[in-house]
Amino acid sequence: MSQGSGGPGGLKHRDSGGEKELQSQSQEKEEEEEEAGGAARGNRKKRGEEEVLLLPPVDEEGALAESFTWPQTSPPPPSPAAAPPAPPGGLWQTQCCPLALARPIEHCCHGGAKMAALAYNLGKREINHYFSVRNAKVLALGAVLLLAVCHAASRPYRGDDTCEYLLSRGRFLGGNVWQPHSCMMHKYKNTEVKKCLADKHIAFVGDSRIRQLFYSFIKLINPYIKEEGNKHENIPFEDKAASVRVDFLWYPEVNNSMKQCFRSWVESSASKPNMIMVGAATWSMKIHNGSNEALSQYKSNVTTIAPVLETLADSSEVYWVLQDPVYEPLLSSSRKMITNEKIDAYNEVAVGILNSSTRNSKSKIKMFGVSKLIAEETMKESADGLHLPDASRDINAMVLMNAYCNKILKPVDGSCCQPVPPLTITQKLTACFFAASIIGYIILSAIHRSNHRKNKLCLDLECGEEKKSSAASPTASTLDILLFSFCKLGLIMAYFYLCDRADLFMKENKFYTHSSFFIPLIYILVLGIFYTENTKETKVLNREQTDEWKGWMQLVILIYHISGASTFLPVYMHIRVLVAAYLFQSGYGHFSFFWIKGDFGIYRLCQVVFRLNFLVVVLCIVMDRPYQFYYFVPLVTFWFFVIYATMAVWPQILQKQTNGNCIWLFGLLLKLAFLLMCICFLTYSQGSFEKIFSLWPLSKLFELNGNVYEWWFRWKLDRYAVFHGMLFAFIYLALQKRHVLSEGKGEPLFSNRVSNILLFISVVSFLTYSIWASSCKNKTECNELHPSVSVVQILAFVLIRNIPGYARSVYSSFFAWFGKISLELFICQYHIWLAADTKGILVLIPGNPMLNIIVSTFIFVCVAHEISQITNDLAQILVPKDSPTLLKRLLCVVGFFSALMLLSAVQEQLRH
Repeated sequence: MSQGSGGPGGLKHRDSGGEKELQSQSQEKEEEEEEAGGAARGNRKKRGEEEVLLLPPVDEEGALAESFTWPQTSPPPPSPAAAPPAPPGGLWQTQCCPLALARPIEHCCHGGAKMAALAYNLGKREINHYFSVRNAKVLALGAVLLLAVCHAASRPYRGDDTCEYLLSRGRFLGGNVWQPHSCMMHKYKNTEVKKCLADKHIAFVGDSRIRQLFYSFIKLINPYIKEEGNKHENIPFEDKAASVRVDFLWYPEVNNSMKQCFRSWVESSASKPNMIMVGAATWSMKIHNGSNEALSQYKSNVTTIAPVLETLADSSEVYWVLQDPVYEPLLSSSRKMITNEKIDAYNEVAVGILNSSTRNSKSKIKMFGVSKLIAEETMKESADGLHLPDASRDINAMVLMNAYCNKILKPVDGSCCQPVPPLTITQKLTACFFAASIIGYIILSAIHRSNHRKNKLCLDLECGEEKKSSAASPTASTLDILLFSFCKLGLIMAYFYLCDRADLFMKENKFYTHSSFFIPLIYILVLGIFYTENTKETKVLNREQTDEWKGWMQLVILIYHISGASTFLPVYMHIRVLVAAYLFQSGYGHFSFFWIKGDFGIYRLCQVVFRLNFLVVVLCIVMDRPYQFYYFVPLVTFWFFVIYATMAVWPQILQKQTNGNCIWLFGLLLKLAFLLMCICFLTYSQGSFEKIFSLWPLSKLFELNGNVYEWWFRWKLDRYAVFHGMLFAFIYLALQKRHVLSEGKGEPLFSNRVSNILLFISVVSFLTYSIWASSCKNKTECNELHPSVSVVQILAFVLIRNIPGYARSVYSSFFAWFGKISLELFICQYHIWLAADTKGILVLIPGNPMLNIIVSTFIFVCVAHEISQITNDLAQILVPKDSPTLLKRLLCVVGFFSALMLLSAVQEQLRH
């Protein structure tokens, strides 16, 4: 995962000539901005592709903007000591430097400050030399290899049966949330339970403790069932609609009667249960007053029953429930002989005979020991000291449901007891492609090195001097860059697969607490404020500011996802505003580009679509997921095409056409009004929406789980955000054109009076929305109003951030750095930071949650940054500027996706 500019094989295209070329491109671009006139035009030209949501900035020709080439001597977080540009008028020369370390040396007015600044800069340069982006990626690669080796080496010792972990190990995350060791437990809904248990027969055999588990289990099928009737007798349950039959059989002691019950099932296959839960011991202690003779008899009876249970386990799932500890202070006088010491002795007998602890000859009978662990934490809340509280027994029922149903329904967030999915045809072909790329690159590098060594030093026979050949410093060819990019991408995709499809690394469920969300939030806020620098320009939503905006929003969304904060409604509603703000930026940026430049060429179109979708398409193939699964990329791609169509369709109305004729402005407003009408029509006509997007081939892009409802929900939730961004861009550029705004350094955007009024209104609006979001009753009600009111907080933030001149003149380079790779961060989190397609958390270092988050986050950010660079490299190679060549490659793309759809159809048939 080393940086593209520092990879092997002599890839030095960014080190020398590449940097000069980018610098010359930047200079030409700035000259074009001055000729075009208008501050907004200049801003847009400088930003170019930057307006593509969540993407690194590129210029109008699709090449990387100069400021996006991260030097290898810079660390991943931007330096807090980057010196701001000197203000006009020689302000530095008129005052001394109490904070000389943050200023250029030549601006200091006394020798001590100069020496301090010089020492600081030298120290910073030395640190940056060792802690560069490339070195960080090398360290991340080393960490991945070390962790993979450690996890693989530990498998023979810890075992690879997640079902055993589910039944025997775990801990409470907090409250009544149980976390099995190393795997995720799915919370089954009523409909899922009925689907899994359809045409099944379940039997619970034992005493009152097993009866408790029986009732908790059938309440998953029918939540309204009541615990009534004679407790010391058999209790049948049947759900005829779901064809589910669950029986409780009263056998309080392990004796011959229980053995005869099991033998009858062995002899009569017709009535044999699909799953059997067995457990009893406390009655033996009670009846025989806890004597040792009772323990001996219990051992003899379990020994007699074990062969029968083994026979049943050949065709049914058999679970032996270990006895829970008791809370002795709450026990009645008639149960005082039931002690934890006796319970441990009975459990030891059962485990020893049933042989579940011996890995060399593992029994088919599964030991249900998790109830014992749960009871150790919660038995103090018991009503009588013997039986589990309701919440604890419900956890046991859910564990049992996961043990039985996960392998049948295969829920995404239920990794316990679920086998690794087999590789699809597409995944195998993709693996072969990446392997071929790696082999090809190795061969090509070997050839280059061999030629380089032969021609490294040429002897001048005439003068007897040695001089270097032109081949001594080779430049990377297009094929070198292409193969090297695919090599890196192949290794990264292997890491993705190991994290979220293989069972090499562990996964855990999320658990929300206020501290898990707000403490990291405060931490990144402090870091963002600490890394504050002056902007290069002071326009509204200038490039540094939009990078900063995207960066801090992405970090907040990441914290929101890993903390599971969606369960807290006020946080959920504010995150919905951040998603709307991304779409607002998309509408603002794309509209500004087309309005000012009028570049509707196919090259521009392909560049944007490639940069948005490349990573997602690769992940769809490697991770075997539909395109709509990564919902945000389809969303921004769809809205880009909407903006493109709105601006490109006749009549094409550009800013230069409106200089002397207001009729063109009216025409553009009509276009925007028509777009709004189309949005409203689709909003209030769900049937029409579903018919449109269910048509082939759109259905292949927007269907998820066989329907387009998820796409409808996502589209509807932020349907006005892009339109609001376009409208804001139109108003802003119109005001700027008429010189209504004051965008100089340190100047308020409007007159002092107007600026103060607008600031007051913005602050009040911002707080009003937050109060409303905090008072929402439920998500359904909030989501209905969100599309119309989210723009209030977005516009309030934009005005608060841009009206004061001092706020517009600074930005956080920390947030801006993350903003440049925000698309990659958003997508990569699905599989290498979170787990089970964002449902859980990836566990690289078990037993230490804090260290695990630090290490996994470091690797995650390095991978996202590397993928961003790979995408940029491949975009310049695979999307050429030459139109005939580009059209040929588009035909190849059509052929590729046709073959992919054919393979997908074949895979679906094989699955069914």
